Amino acid sequence: MDAKKLPAIEVRDLRKSYRSVRRQRGLSGALRSLWKREYTSTEAVRGISFDVAEGELVGFLGPNGAGKTTTLKMISGLLYPDGGFISCLGATPQQRRHDFLRRITFVMGNRSQLWWEVPIRESFELNREIYELDANFYRDSLNELLDLLQLRDLLTIPAKKLSLGQRMKAELVAALLHRPKLLLLDEPTLGLDVVMQQKIRRFLLEYNRRRGATMLLTSHNMEDIAELCQRVIIIDQGKLLYDGSLRQLVARYAPEKTILLEFVQEPEDQALRQYGLKPVNGSATLCVRKVARDEVSSFAAAVLAKSGSGLPQIRDLTIEETPVEDVIRRIFEFSGQVVK
Repeated sequence: MDAKKLPAIEVRDLRKSYRSVRRQRGLSGALRSLWKREYTSTEAVRGISFDVAEGELVGFLGPNGAGKTTTLKMISGLLYPDGGFISCLGATPQQRRHDFLRRITFVMGNRSQLWWEVPIRESFELNREIYELDANFYRDSLNELLDLLQLRDLLTIPAKKLSLGQRMKAELVAALLHRPKLLLLDEPTLGLDVVMQQKIRRFLLEYNRRRGATMLLTSHNMEDIAELCQRVIIIDQGKLLYDGSLRQLVARYAPEKTILLEFVQEPEDQALRQYGLKPVNGSATLCVRKVARDEVSSFAAAVLAKSGSGLPQIRDLTIEETPVEDVIRRIFEFSGQVVK
């Protein structure tokens, strides 16, 4: 990070609790609560700190209830923190100043800013007025987004008649018309099919490349994180568990790789035992072995050298990383929280 530049996001010892009424059981308890209410307090965010540099694309991970969305809402200024410090694009988010709001956007996969009954073009026009966009700026920005998201043919269709994937693309157009420098993305691929998820990820990467926008992304879809983010921040029960390289995280919590071997014919039991191979799902010719990262090359070389001599002819050899979702699950297992 350039020492002369302020981070796009700076968070220090951030805290947030929610207060809720403790409900008494039965009719008598409900009547008592009318006169004397008891409250409980839940700590959603408990003293987390991190920075995000300009132009960085960071995954923000954790199980349900970890405090991710609460943190994003405080960064955007929608919620006031109970304690700690936030600086976002050099501004204090909770002041909600106009020049700050013009430089950010907050996209939630389960929330819509489109007008349901009218053509999506009119929702875009409304956002143009909200952000007071110059006509030329608006036209150039809209055309760029429509081309990137292949949405031009759908401008006259009401939001309610779009498919879920088309609607998510329209949401992104509406959210990015003003070319924000900071994108807060909360489950942007929620509910989308695999093909549409891939299209949204490619769009976000291209937008990051073109505009140098900073992105903080939450997702339970680990493909989003693996394809978009080199760095991840992981929280659980409002506390910071990890902040660093996704590659280093995988190396730390997944010290092995998986080697898949497909043979032309079934190996003998003695050969399987010698090389520690196990059949995959009862297959006669497909075998697997977990190998330590620093031994992958030597093991692969050894079995290839024995292909057709000591082992049947090898048709294919594949080396696979541990899925990122399995890595995240192991982190929570070690911290006492198992993510299913």
